[in-house]
Amino acid sequence: MTTRRSLLLASAGLAAPAIATAQTYRPEYKLSVVGNRPIPFAEGAFQWAELVTQRSGGRINVRVYPGSQLVGGDQTRELLAMRQGVIDMCVFSTINIAPQVREAGVFQLPFLMPDHRAFDALINGEVGRDIMQVMDGRDVVGLAFGENGFREISNSRRAIRTPADLRGLKIRFAAGAIFNDIFTGMGANPLQMSFADLQPALSSGAVDGQENPVNLFLAFRMDTLAQRHMTIWNYVNDALIFGVSKSVWNSFNAEDQALLRDCAREAAANNIRLARAGLGIPGTDDAALQELRRRNVEVTVLSAEEKRAFAQALRPVHERWASRIGTGLVQKAEAAIRALS
Repeated sequence: MTTRRSLLLASAGLAAPAIATAQTYRPEYKLSVVGNRPIPFAEGAFQWAELVTQRSGGRINVRVYPGSQLVGGDQTRELLAMRQGVIDMCVFSTINIAPQVREAGVFQLPFLMPDHRAFDALINGEVGRDIMQVMDGRDVVGLAFGENGFREISNSRRAIRTPADLRGLKIRFAAGAIFNDIFTGMGANPLQMSFADLQPALSSGAVDGQENPVNLFLAFRMDTLAQRHMTIWNYVNDALIFGVSKSVWNSFNAEDQALLRDCAREAAANNIRLARAGLGIPGTDDAALQELRRRNVEVTVLSAEEKRAFAQALRPVHERWASRIGTGLVQKAEAAIRALS
């Protein structure tokens, strides 16, 4: 009897950790993202949540909170909110976190990345690994890089083909003092505001223009907000980070951590494919650019020589910010891009 009782107690003791682990899983995990479907940025977040929820059999129930609603629409507060426990998971824009994570600003150096091959070289190479290590030090486990897309500039007043064409234009930017320097350096009047405030500002004429990926311009019908001119200049590309709060990550067992990572990578790959669709780059058609023209938007596609004129005008901005971001990291980025030639 004593032996049987001892075995039962031992079995109960062995079972206890598994039960305790299961009890740490919450009824819901909150995932924050800027914007909403159908833009590729938000689509990546929704797909990640759906994949995790489905493949875990509902044990890990992830709910997306679009429009950065958990931080009152202010996307620049998402990183702080995650560290405070308000947000469990997030698809971060590197633009929005760069004021707090200076290394993420490498993607905002003007005209650093000439094309998507250059962008891929950064996120898939040493630069990407370094940035993920920095995020880990900020209590965020980065699982995958996605892409919001190259940011093009639109406005209500005129075509932009040279730096001088920006003179006097009121241009909205999302976050980061580097954007203030970029547009000030070309004689524009930059204004920082959240995406939630952008559409009414365009509609009322409070700002003349904005810079965002083509897919977002089309999804939010900015052509109906007096944006009649679009310049394809690829001046920066907004990398996305699919991240989980470190404390939340540590609450999952190894198998579920692998599940979260695999789902993030799959959703990020789909996000990148959607972000590049219709832009006329290798492997896609130019349906998005044709749709702009169908909506009576004048599309100006800059040549390599015209882009160099902008890059030259902004060289002082590049040099000033390279030292702030980290000279070593910027040199790694430049070397990775040169290696593609």
